[in-house]
Amino acid sequence: MPNPYIPYLTKVKSVVAENKVNDIKTIELEFKNEEDYKKFDYIPGQFAEISLIGKGECPIGIASSPTEEGTIKFTIKKMGTVTSGFHGSEVGDIIGVRGPCGNGWPMEEMKGKNIVVIGGGFAYSTLRSLIIYLLDERYRKDYGDITTIYGNRDSGEVLYRDLLEEWEKRDDIKVVLTIDREEEGWTREVGFVAAIVKKVAPSPDNAVAIICGPPIMIRTAVAELVELGWKDEQILNSLEMRMKCGIGKCGRCNIGNKFVCTDGPVFSLAELKKMPNEY
Repeated sequence: MPNPYIPYLTKVKSVVAENKVNDIKTIELEFKNEEDYKKFDYIPGQFAEISLIGKGECPIGIASSPTEEGTIKFTIKKMGTVTSGFHGSEVGDIIGVRGPCGNGWPMEEMKGKNIVVIGGGFAYSTLRSLIIYLLDERYRKDYGDITTIYGNRDSGEVLYRDLLEEWEKRDDIKVVLTIDREEEGWTREVGFVAAIVKKVAPSPDNAVAIICGPPIMIRTAVAELVELGWKDEQILNSLEMRMKCGIGKCGRCNIGNKFVCTDGPVFSLAELKKMPNEY
């Protein structure tokens, strides 16, 4: 096993601004060593620790899908010293990557089931990874109907616009986009994610719900699913709680006897109900 403290070296292949205010960017990385790329074996829902020399490192969800071979992608919101450093990266710059870390979405267990993907804000990055995987021609037949509900404060915050438009044209996925308030030129849904979940009313029959977003969005969306008859075991959430080291050593992300970085970040609602209410 590779040393979990030593990052793989990658270089920036591309940097793409994702929103109008330019505080969210997707950075595409290619490994300097082909063998390191082969070792970086991940599934949708996992994250990695990415670092800049002289700046530090931080945990970021993997936005690319394993089916997008050759590179990996991270969608990063500019919030502090390290993330600002990533936003200033240029093609060819060197970035360290440790991982993959944590547990991803249970792809094998979800086979044969309908998938409802619910996301909000820039947390949609790991959901991008999941949906691209589900829609890949090699795996699409393994899963049932796919519905995604994606909400943002306003239209300028919507990520992956070209990709979402491609999905809207397909007949094997239902895409529901919403923003919090009415906006001129917006023709999709309007309202908070939980209200749209109630309106869409996805059936719990032979289904799994995947949720990632701000804590308040997760709580309210889960409440609507429960009202619709979804069982705790069917509802999977991705949490981010003060994660730092990524390998369960620093203790910053513990909830009771669980560490979000190693036991999660994916937990079922049934698991969460057995843990202290700190999330």
